[in-house]
Amino acid sequence: MLAIAWRLGIDVRWLGKKSLFSGWRGPIMRRLGGIPVDRADPARVVSDVVRQVRSGDVFGLVVTPDGTRGAHDTWKSGFYRIARETGMPVTLGFVDRTTMTTGLGPTFELTGDVAQDMDRIRAFYADKSGLRPARRVEPRLREEDPPA
Repeated sequence: MLAIAWRLGIDVRWLGKKSLFSGWRGPIMRRLGGIPVDRADPARVVSDVVRQVRSGDVFGLVVTPDGTRGAHDTWKSGFYRIARETGMPVTLGFVDRTTMTTGLGPTFELTGDVAQDMDRIRAFYADKSGLRPARRVEPRLREEDPPA
């Protein structure tokens, strides 16, 4: 996704696990637009990104779906909360292993109706397959499930 953004001349930031930013890699990752994520405090990441946007910093934010390395039932909702709190639109991007293509899909404002917004996202990704298709996680947020 970074290559697509660079090719299109889009200034982006991206979220990556904190360990990517340790040692000699840290300055390189930050220079490439990386924002470290401390998985022990994910709410802080959302508030930090929202603060950056509200301060006038203009950028696109790349967030890749969770679940590509291990078993999960849902996506993490940080992207949704950031978009809603900042008013940033969401642009869907993909790397499709089946067709060996990459690209950007539609850009749209989230409505706040989580199920409706996620239905739109699910429809876009329905025919796309990542690097490890067996580990695909259906685009669904915990917030869509009825309370237990």
